[in-house]
Amino acid sequence: MMEGTASAARISAPARPTVAGLSVWSWTIGGLVLVIAIACALPLLLSGFKLFQFTQVLGYAIALLGLNILTGYNGQISLGHGAFYALGAYTTAIMIDKWSVPYGFAIPVAGVVCLVAGFLFGIPALRLEGLYLALATFALALAVPQILKYFDSWTGGSQGIVLSKPQAPFGLPLTSDQWLYFLTLGTTLLLFLFGWNLLRGRIGRAIVAIRDHPIAAETMGINSALYKSLVFGVSACYVGIAGALVGLAVAFVAPDSFNVFLSITLLVGIVVGGLASISGALFGAFFIQFVPNWAQDISKAAPWAIYGVFLIAFMYLMPRGISGFFHRLWRRLLRAGAKPAELKRS
Repeated sequence: MMEGTASAARISAPARPTVAGLSVWSWTIGGLVLVIAIACALPLLLSGFKLFQFTQVLGYAIALLGLNILTGYNGQISLGHGAFYALGAYTTAIMIDKWSVPYGFAIPVAGVVCLVAGFLFGIPALRLEGLYLALATFALALAVPQILKYFDSWTGGSQGIVLSKPQAPFGLPLTSDQWLYFLTLGTTLLLFLFGWNLLRGRIGRAIVAIRDHPIAAETMGINSALYKSLVFGVSACYVGIAGALVGLAVAFVAPDSFNVFLSITLLVGIVVGGLASISGALFGAFFIQFVPNWAQDISKAAPWAIYGVFLIAFMYLMPRGISGFFHRLWRRLLRAGAKPAELKRS
């Protein structure tokens, strides 16, 4: 009797989806290992300038993930995250230039400063929603670069602060560009892992519930005000760390580098990459780093017109972003791989 029950349970249990005989989890892990292996091999294959560009891609990916947590997952629209990007970059630059603090300590401090600043900004922003919140953050993006110019003794005024690229520690046979790339890559992996754990757990479900059903979330006992402020702080922390890393890679920070266009570019990145998607942050980072350069190569007379064409094409062909496009393609592959398995069982 027990053997019959066990056999029936095995027959009725739903088969795990497979592709080419391997489970989805195996393909996912294999794909991640392959991507990380390629990323680690890039310093051996690329020139210094190309490696510098990929370092910027990783920095943008961190910033876009932070903004996506706020806008994509929590539903708070921000047009001012360039301000936190600037705050992180300047915090690191000032600590290194004025106080000779090692960059290994300055980068985490920049993240904490932006976390506190984002949390404090998120408290009054609780009274605003939708376009009103977007306008408030837009004002922040407009104000911060101008404010930075008035503290010459700290920020260097309009001239900014020139930094020296750090050398690889422990006698590692790496150039400054290679070391900064690996430092940014390691930070990216850690922050993406933290974001993945945050969003797939109880906190992540609460964040999404506030976005989709705010009244129901309050009824279930979720403190919307606290969660919104914390999400704003975490988002600013990510963007600040990104600004600190890219500031080190560029070895220069100036107010005009963090104008309002940067904030709009970050918003474009999460929309093109895919809202409410962790992988979308990486796709969006590639878009905002390389597409403007391609547009410049195609037409030096009207690069932004070409950029606009690229943007319209991506939105038309991939309305859910690049990550949504690949997700839909992956589901089709799963269905195609499941059909032969069903035929075999029949």
